[in-house]
Amino acid sequence: MNLPHLTFLRSFEAAARHLSFTSAAQELNCTQSAVSNHVRSLEEFIKRPLFVRHPRSLSLTDVGKAYLPSVRRALQDIDAATRSLVQHTHSQSVVVSCPISLAGQWLPGVIKEFSAQHPNIALTVHGTIWTDVEPDVSDISITIDHEDDVGEGQNLLWVDQLTVVAAPGFVVAGEPLTQPKQLEHASLIHILGRSAYWKSIASHWGLEDLTHRDGARANASSLAVDMAASGYGCVAVPRSLAQAYIERGQLVEPFDLALPSPWSYQVNTLDKTARPAVKLFHDGLLASAAKRRGQAAWASGPVAVGST
Repeated sequence: MNLPHLTFLRSFEAAARHLSFTSAAQELNCTQSAVSNHVRSLEEFIKRPLFVRHPRSLSLTDVGKAYLPSVRRALQDIDAATRSLVQHTHSQSVVVSCPISLAGQWLPGVIKEFSAQHPNIALTVHGTIWTDVEPDVSDISITIDHEDDVGEGQNLLWVDQLTVVAAPGFVVAGEPLTQPKQLEHASLIHILGRSAYWKSIASHWGLEDLTHRDGARANASSLAVDMAASGYGCVAVPRSLAQAYIERGQLVEPFDLALPSPWSYQVNTLDKTARPAVKLFHDGLLASAAKRRGQAAWASGPVAVGST
């Protein structure tokens, strides 16, 4: 069963405690609109309203009142487990949190190279789907952030581009997918929380709003790409996430497309006075990202339908 994003739950709990999106945003160190969007996304997920929105205040609905105690207990349990883990962190270890889309593709190569150079430093990776793990668990956090939410102190790994990919031989109404207009009738795969991908595609080609089209939904980009490779539908994703599949012939790009992605990978060092081991791995990450930018294999042009 899919679960709501942890960020959505934290925003809901803080907003319920303060009965204010603004106060919750100040506590969570984000924008008021971000908290409001998190709560709205949670309400869409559970298909129930959690707040009554008054002109200058909030109040909980009956559903919100019933939901809040369980959410609060779960967050407290996570915080307690986190504190226990952090207390046992070894000085020669580095804990990295990273979206599973990178943890399964790019990051293993970085870790292999780093470990060969620094065999005495133990590395632990937390794969994330929607947001970072709890505060203080990871020394270094790799996140995928919207361009409006990038904060100070973050280092951009690379700029990505959006593409549409599908399995070789994918058809729409019996015809190969070769024209953008066919997307209005194609089987689409939607990535929860990334509706901006299909919205950008639709806007670029003057199509109807593809975000409201029926289709399969996935809570992780890597899962959506796997679904597309199986022939279930086509999906809009950053090209870097699909490049390996394209090179293996599991996916093709039916259109010539180069749209900047509104989301980008950022690396954050949570402790500004980080231990030497953390600084070493942080520098290694940035060096590997710079090398990837130089190669730019993931930003290459489209592969025609049916090619391998």
